[in-house]
Amino acid sequence: MAGMDVFNNNAFSMTSLTGTVEKIDYVPQTLGQMNLFEPMPVRTRNLFVDRREGELALIPSSPLGAPPEELVGDDRDAVPLKTVRLAKGFTIYAHEVEGIRGFGSESEFEQVQAEYLRRMARVRQDMDLTHEYHRLGALQGLLLDADGTTVIYDYFAEFAITPAPVVDFELDDPLTNVRQKCVDLKRDMIRSGGGAITMGTQIHALAGDEFYDALVDHPNVQKTYINWSAAADLRNNTAFEAFTYGGITWHNYRGTDDNSTVAIAEDQAKFFPVGARDVFKKAMAPAEFGPFINTPGRDVYAMNILDRDRQAWSRGELYSYPLYFCQRPNVLRTGVEK
Repeated sequence: MAGMDVFNNNAFSMTSLTGTVEKIDYVPQTLGQMNLFEPMPVRTRNLFVDRREGELALIPSSPLGAPPEELVGDDRDAVPLKTVRLAKGFTIYAHEVEGIRGFGSESEFEQVQAEYLRRMARVRQDMDLTHEYHRLGALQGLLLDADGTTVIYDYFAEFAITPAPVVDFELDDPLTNVRQKCVDLKRDMIRSGGGAITMGTQIHALAGDEFYDALVDHPNVQKTYINWSAAADLRNNTAFEAFTYGGITWHNYRGTDDNSTVAIAEDQAKFFPVGARDVFKKAMAPAEFGPFINTPGRDVYAMNILDRDRQAWSRGELYSYPLYFCQRPNVLRTGVEK
């Protein structure tokens, strides 16, 4: 019969657990799978985003022998930011461990470890969902806490950017030139990018259910595809899929099942560049515990805490210290269905 002493095994050390938990498969997530945010391991909680606002300028003609026009230095400033702390845990009590008996080829230790990792995997799923929530917030320029109202960072305010006006796609009007709406929005994003959006950059949109359905069903969108082999794909386009139209890749974003905790408003679409330079970053700070202080940050950290006085319980905890941010919020756009 297993006892609490199994947790003294090196497999439950902070370093071993962290390495094991990093290998646990996480719930597939749209933004996580797109690898939109460039990882940036840091050694401290605080970081500074260095900005330059250099602009292109025409060079006037000048007579021979005249001094050349002087280059005006870039306006430069640093925006201070700080990573957030995410933590969650669970407790295994002695009576639960004592109830585990060895059978077959599995040892008691293996069964305790499997149960421990099963619970840790549930915590990891919650952590991954929270990371997706933070990605979605940074993509919209507004990073909120789990309550959905507390503002962690308003990146428009932090970078002194005025949000662009909301684009009305007028999808309730069958005569709307939807393709032109897409082209105008794309041009506006590119011009706002200041060189961040290049030829290899693609514009994507995360659309709520109502917006996505209205877009797919719009007569002018249907006409575009009617003579193409892709027409069948559009007709068969169902929930939570994607297609390209007007130079934009449209995703029917699937969030949490309540369609509110992690979600896009049903009548809205959020536009962002993929493959742009220095737009989306993910800072990762080190854990607050001895073995990891002043080391480059990692995605998650796991630790096990034993009740050494009474041996009544063992507690698993998972930590993460990320900051998802958009350092060019002037390229973000929002559209509404009507």
